Amino acid sequence: MSDCEKSNIQDKRSLNNLKDAHSPYLLQHADNPVNWYPWCDEAFNKAREEDKPVFLSIGYSTCHWCHVMEHESFEDSEVARLMNETFVSIKVDREERPDIDTIYMKVCQMVTGSGGWPLTIIMTPEKKPFFAGTYFPKYSLYGRIGVIDLTLRVRELWGNNRNDLLQSAKELTTHLQERESVSGGEQPGVEMLHAAYTRLEALFDPQNAGFGNAPKFPTPHSLRFLLRHWKHSDSISSLQMVEQTLRHMRYGGIYDQIGFGFHRYATDSKWLVPHFEKMLYDQALISMVYIEAYQATDDLFYRKVADEIFTYVFNDMTSEDGAFYSAEDADSEGVEGKYYLYSKQEIEKILDRGDIPFALDVFGIKEDGNYNVETTGHKNGLNILHMDELKDKLAQRFGLTQKQFDAKLEKVRAVLLEHRKQRIRPAKDDKILTDWNGLMIASLAKAAKAFDEPLYAQMAQQCLDFILKNMRDKKGRLLHRYRNGHAGIQAHLDDYAFLMWGIFELYQYSFDPNLLTLLINIQNDMLVHFWDDKNSGFFMTSHDAEELLARSKEIYDGSIPSGNSVAFQNLMRLSALTGDPSYEAKAHKMAALFTPEISKQPLGYTEFLIGINYLLHERYDVIVVGDITQEQARSLLRTIWKSFIPGNIMILKPDNMAIFAKHQDLITYLDSYKTIDGNATFYVCKNKQCSAPTDDPHEILRLLGISQ
Repeated sequence: MSDCEKSNIQDKRSLNNLKDAHSPYLLQHADNPVNWYPWCDEAFNKAREEDKPVFLSIGYSTCHWCHVMEHESFEDSEVARLMNETFVSIKVDREERPDIDTIYMKVCQMVTGSGGWPLTIIMTPEKKPFFAGTYFPKYSLYGRIGVIDLTLRVRELWGNNRNDLLQSAKELTTHLQERESVSGGEQPGVEMLHAAYTRLEALFDPQNAGFGNAPKFPTPHSLRFLLRHWKHSDSISSLQMVEQTLRHMRYGGIYDQIGFGFHRYATDSKWLVPHFEKMLYDQALISMVYIEAYQATDDLFYRKVADEIFTYVFNDMTSEDGAFYSAEDADSEGVEGKYYLYSKQEIEKILDRGDIPFALDVFGIKEDGNYNVETTGHKNGLNILHMDELKDKLAQRFGLTQKQFDAKLEKVRAVLLEHRKQRIRPAKDDKILTDWNGLMIASLAKAAKAFDEPLYAQMAQQCLDFILKNMRDKKGRLLHRYRNGHAGIQAHLDDYAFLMWGIFELYQYSFDPNLLTLLINIQNDMLVHFWDDKNSGFFMTSHDAEELLARSKEIYDGSIPSGNSVAFQNLMRLSALTGDPSYEAKAHKMAALFTPEISKQPLGYTEFLIGINYLLHERYDVIVVGDITQEQARSLLRTIWKSFIPGNIMILKPDNMAIFAKHQDLITYLDSYKTIDGNATFYVCKNKQCSAPTDDPHEILRLLGISQ
């Protein structure tokens, strides 16, 4: 734990120990009168020496209610005085330390039945929690205890009833450790996949699309799961749920109609009112769904949305070195959503007279506004830009062809975008995280294949090069965070698993043997540092990481898929690429380990179920031998890449073996594979049963189930 800074000098501007932190979130609190520490030995030693409990506050830089709690309480001198007298206070950026966040979020869920951020934990100097909650106002209100009353209550209990607190902390810690001791079960069956589909169908909102009521999340893992369910069961309803949801999302207020990219989630059931923060992982995961929907339907609408998402990421979330920043805040000038909202009068001043009726109608702009009117009933005249109708219907209403409508819409959007650039932009969290960048690499590489767009592969490779150059320690092990020229924090499982996913997708496009070697090396590092030899599965932290209350083994697929869900799929992919059955054997052990937990509530594990789907349904292993620069071979690859074949894994034995020589010993099974008459030749195996090699494009497509 090296995040504590040696200097404790407190000037008038920086009043606590966060002033030299690398995290933008911690730096936001560096001026608080609360004497914050980062998570470090110094803080816990101070708590022991001064005989104080620890107040742990976990959040992230774009968290709206984290800002609210800071302004209400942590910037308040009265609150700060009480907290400084009673606690040693620690701030943690959940995006920098997901290991700490995961452990204490589970505590909060055990205590309160729910969780969220800001996460508030009060614990002993030995890191054992006895109180948990989320947001607390300054004063007690409507049955919710305030920070002042909470602090006074804990002070009284710590002084007079400490044994009760210590007993509570002991029981919570024991319960947490027992929860983390997962035992194995049976191998999964198709009934688990069907149960997830049935549950999603029951939750589907036929009027507004998406699942459930407010708030509504994009749920990319569930949508990708449904695409696979459609593919393997011919379930039309699965595809319809995906398509309706993707269209409503794109036309709703959850999508930035002017600058592109998705906001975090919708607070209502109609996708109109977003929580305005923008996260890199959302752009990566949601764009994947649009890419796969394009492959499944050949509808250019889905490709266009993915292209727009990438346009936003390249314009606003890309560093000079080609890696990707983490997030943009929901607030600007202290007001949530201010950057994105428009009044009718403002639109009328910005646009040419002839474009005003078009813009007002298309973007649903009202005189009274639709923002707070929709949520609180108060009229403030501010509007969230959205489209009430699909574009083809709007074009008909304006008497325009689709091409004319698109051109007019683009003209209006460009003018509004230029005007918006003059506003004060929301704060950007400019740290670079290995795991989230791994997701972005994966999505870009998938798009490079599906859209035949080399630029996306170049951007993915550029990001990968940055990580390999700047985010590894002297031993070559991955680091989690980079900011302002400084890389740090030992990588977690998600960093390894998500980066592997990105590298795999990039290899499937470029067939660069260096990427194959990199995949094998990273996978083997994961097995050394994270694999549970006793019960199987991957721990979230490495074997030599800081010891926390429990060594968590996360499987839940929340806003981001779990590291185990992605690692599970990586093992099967790598087994297919290398011909090494030991990787898939470990995947089978993982499936048996987690099946009992997943069976209880399959909708919490849809990314893992995508791996189960691969395990139980059609899979294609395709070995390509020869020169794939030949036009016939390139054309065939483009057709395959454009098709939705979720179980397709390809490996290349190149015509020029010189570039493959140093990697050849890793995949020796390729030695016997030859070309036919010097042409690029395809060896197609379906469900581990191989067909005769062929260089006939029609036969190759037939074997892969691609209609011609």
